Amino acid sequence: MSIIPKIRATLKAKLAELIPAWSGKVLDIQLPNIGINGACATITFAEEVQKSSWAGYRRIVKIWPYALPGEGGMEQVEAWCETLMEKLHNTRLVDDEGEAFTCVYLGAADGDRADPLGVLVTRPIRFGIYVPEPELTVDADADRDPWLIALNEWTAQQLGTDWTIYNEAWPYDYVERSVLWRLSSVSTTAPGTTAFELRKQWVGHIYGHSEQENKRIAAQLVERLNAQVKIVLDADKRRYLTVSEASADVQADAFLNGQIRLTLLRRAQRDMPDVPLVREVHNKPVLDE
Repeated sequence: MSIIPKIRATLKAKLAELIPAWSGKVLDIQLPNIGINGACATITFAEEVQKSSWAGYRRIVKIWPYALPGEGGMEQVEAWCETLMEKLHNTRLVDDEGEAFTCVYLGAADGDRADPLGVLVTRPIRFGIYVPEPELTVDADADRDPWLIALNEWTAQQLGTDWTIYNEAWPYDYVERSVLWRLSSVSTTAPGTTAFELRKQWVGHIYGHSEQENKRIAAQLVERLNAQVKIVLDADKRRYLTVSEASADVQADAFLNGQIRLTLLRRAQRDMPDVPLVREVHNKPVLDE
């Protein structure tokens, strides 16, 4: 069964909750030969694209608030749009089967207009509906990157059991107060002939109860990463990861882009070939005349 009807039904219910005047009057589309009396809204779905491996696919939805000119007109429409931008942006919604999706405000691409019968006025605003892909299950730590395991353990120590940690992609049943770590790039440098530095860059997504909590936790983790410098990779063998760089863009989108950029490095010895260092020696004496 497609998840799209669930998105429609769940979004309609949320709009009616946010704007009580729309209760029972959030429609899929307004037909040109059917008049509407009083405040209402319609939702129309547009393109659907695969956005990223960690955020899943994105469906564009337009929300059209309608108001009577004699009951506030465009000023009322603007007020409703402001409410939706504030209350629906970066909001996680769950349908009646427990499947989640996130709404992200994308702006407005259309101007003011009247309904087909010229009775109501409106201006649509756009939201992206992000639906995570089914998570690829990893059953054992042996299948995970040891660096990622170490980063998970460090994060859990900092935030405690109230936060959930995900890796590489948002799962279908993701929850608020969660952190997603995903690998973005890997590189090496060779400061010498016998050793090299392995660097891995990670992106951290902080998805809390509010924008304020997102900013606070992102800043807190970056501060602690820079203060601690090293993360334990293997305590028994005394192996550590070095924090090369950690920064946070607290204005970044929590679900799609992630706020934290983290570079970890570890120095390792090269595997030298098992051959003689000196293949052979020639002794050719020169006699002074």
